[in-house]
Amino acid sequence: MASYAIIGGTGLTELPGLSIREAINLETPYGMPSADIIKGEFAGSEVLFLARHGHPHRIAPHQVNYRANLWALKQLGAEAVLAVNAVGGIHRDMRTGQLVVPDQIIDYTWGREHTFFAGDMEHVTHVDFTHPYDEALRLRLIAALRECGCSHSEHGVYGCTQGPRLESVAEIARMERDGCDVVGMTGMPETVLAREIGLPYAALALVVNAAAGKAPGPITMAMIEQALQQGMGDVRAVLAEFLAD
Repeated sequence: MASYAIIGGTGLTELPGLSIREAINLETPYGMPSADIIKGEFAGSEVLFLARHGHPHRIAPHQVNYRANLWALKQLGAEAVLAVNAVGGIHRDMRTGQLVVPDQIIDYTWGREHTFFAGDMEHVTHVDFTHPYDEALRLRLIAALRECGCSHSEHGVYGCTQGPRLESVAEIARMERDGCDVVGMTGMPETVLAREIGLPYAALALVVNAAAGKAPGPITMAMIEQALQQGMGDVRAVLAEFLAD
């Protein structure tokens, strides 16, 4: 059985039901991860859990040390990664509360440390990123969603923006023209870094608001927090079903 790592996003700085055996503070060649990595048991499986934004939630999306996070999980024995993301809905089918298993991603970020292959290298290294997410993991997540009966989408293009601000109406219109279905701030470079170090990676995204211009009125943090509280129970149920399989 693979050793799974779960990267929790906004709304999942803790994993209720996780039996903690050890909290590991691990320095990497790229600095410190966002938080101690929790080693324990969840749904009958050994897992590693890392809060992407720290615990408590304190690290903005553009300041997450994605390289340290992925490197540390790999060093501690992770063989695959399940990432949880909070996103905004762009496509009309991506309603608040919907769970999405993305199959493609577009990167709109800038200035982030986005690769392990940098600096004084002996040769240039390229990785294939045609299909950003591991298909076997995606299919298992989809099976878990079906088993749990959660409202979900089995495909989606994740557009990753810089943050920490939300997007303008014009920016969301541009992203929609580009083919994006949901918008978030943490999908990149996390997804490609996992690919670079050979970690199969898939994401489970929770839609917590309609993106700018897709609903009347402004987007408030109160709306997002309410959606997170309502939706994270489904996220935990899907993760438990996935791991129990």
